[in-house]
Parts: sequence; structure tokens; C-alpha cells
Amino acid sequence: MNCRSIRFCVIVLCFVALPLSWHIPAHSAAAPVKTVIGYATVTARLMPLWIAHEQGIFAKYGIDAQPILIRGAPTLVAGLASGDIHIGRTGGSAMLAAVAAGHDFKFVASFSSRNTYDLVVRPNIKRAEDLRGKRFAVTSIGGTTWMGILLWLEHLGLDQQRDQIQMQVVGDQGIQADGAFSRKLQQKGMTILHEYTEMTKLLAGQSMVVPGALLKQKSDLAENYLKAEIEALAYSLAPKNKPAVIKSLMRHLRTDAAGAEDGYLDLTRGVDRKPIPSIEGLRNVQRLLKTRTPKVGDLKVEDVIDGRIARRLDESGFIERTFATHGASLK
Repeated sequence: MNCRSIRFCVIVLCFVALPLSWHIPAHSAAAPVKTVIGYATVTARLMPLWIAHEQGIFAKYGIDAQPILIRGAPTLVAGLASGDIHIGRTGGSAMLAAVAAGHDFKFVASFSSRNTYDLVVRPNIKRAEDLRGKRFAVTSIGGTTWMGILLWLEHLGLDQQRDQIQMQVVGDQGIQADGAFSRKLQQKGMTILHEYTEMTKLLAGQSMVVPGALLKQKSDLAENYLKAEIEALAYSLAPKNKPAVIKSLMRHLRTDAAGAEDGYLDLTRGVDRKPIPSIEGLRNVQRLLKTRTPKVGDLKVEDVIDGRIARRLDESGFIERTFATHGASLK
């Protein structure tokens, strides 16, 4: 990131929707199921996906995984709708907009239901009142960056219109720093005005999203995929595996060891151990997004979430046993 171009920004993810239609290719029951997983951002909270691929955990559950970084949520959502992408790792705004447009997508799990966005500002900004009349950098109007800013404004008692706060679209996630890099921005002179751990309101971020047809026709694939990610999360959080996780973070985040340590801290603090979708988080997304996309306000959030698999894995003891096997804590 070119820090000289920053007025100030909230470090977040962004997704917008433009889907098509869905089909499921046939697979041999005996062969590993080739599964394309699309993700539209690079963040430490994707570690379960990367580790499941790199450590052979997907293969253990009969999945021939092909993770693909998609530059932009519209392309990701279109791929899900067409069937070229089978499972999406994305946030709530894109999916709610897609469902409001008539597409059948379901939130099956959520690996990050809490706020994930540090508020990073220029050095001359010392307190919340100094944000009045300033400009925030966003990836898009209506995206997750924009939502993160609105939640911060609510938290700080500010109002965009009253306090003359502007939003400036600066580009996609590829030109922004993930929350794991807040310390690097701080080293370059920026100020972390508030850290994401201060925020209590929930969102729907880094979720597992699948077409409704897949849940009906290939529910075993969805369940095995989620099992693999849960085991990969347990692997990632086990202290004995930290060196391997740090190396993976360095490679995927394209950072040094110090940056990977920040990413690892973000992973341990920000990822849900039990990835059951949050109705409250998705309602917050709906509340904010409907001001830009009114049709979203007509949705019944409970109909967009299908948390049966995640709840079943929790109630069966699968999650606890998996974490215990790897020596990871559920806390």
C-alpha cells in the first residue's frame, strides 16, 4: 500500500453481487470430489482454507480442493451462480444483495462474526471528534468496508451526514492492507485510533456460502468441506503447529515474520471456533445495506441462513473432539 495516498481508512473486506444461475457437475462417488473454492480477499482469517489445502485435510475428507483468489466479489458471486465455483468464502453484503436479486444462496457457516476492522488514521487525528469533516477510504459504497465505517461511526457517536463525513472509493482489496498489517501502518506514522476488539456489534464476515442447490443435492460435500475447515482451524490454533502456520501466512500475505505474527494474532483473536452463522451479524449487514439496496430490507434473514450442518457438528461433539485431538483450545 502507498501510505502517502491514505487520508485514513478502516481495514476491511468488500463484496458486491452480480450472479447468474447454478448447475452441479456429476462426480464419481468413489473419487475425490473436485471442489472449486472462491475467495475475494487475502486475510489471515482464511488460514483454515489454506491449511486444509496445504496439509492434505481436504483430501482426508474426500475433497479435491482448488482454492482460487477472485479479484472482486461480483466475479465470485457470478461464479457461484454459474456453477464454476462450488463454495464461496466471502462476507454478508454480496450474498444478501444476490439473494435480494433472486438468487438462492445459503450461509452455511461463519468463521468471523465479529468486527475485524481497525480504525487507522493520519497522525494529526487524535480523537473521535477529529473525524468530523474528514474522508474515509472504502473499496465500494455498500460493501463491507463501508459497513465497517458506519459501525465505527455508530460506536463513536458520529453521524455521516451531520458530521459531514465523506466516503471515497479507492479500489479493491488488492490495494489495501489487511487488518494484520495495522502495525506496519503504525510504523509508517499512521495512528491506530481504535482496534477492532473494542467493537461489540456483530457482522457476517468470512462465511461459507453455497448455492441452495448444492445443499439439496450434495449436502455431504458441504458437510465434509466444513469438517475439513474446522479441523484445519484446530490445526492452525494448536501451539505445536504455529511455525508451519507462520510460514504459510508469510507466503499468502506476502509479508515478513513480524507481519505473519500480527496475522497469527488476528487469527487467534478473530476467528470463531464454532462457525455457526450469526443471525444478529447478518441482521446488522441487512440494516446497513438496505439504505443502499432497499430490496435487501424485504429479506427474512432466517431464510438466508442454513446452519444445520454447523449445529450438527457442534452438537455431535465433532468440534470439541477435533480441537482436543490437535491440542488446540476452543477459547
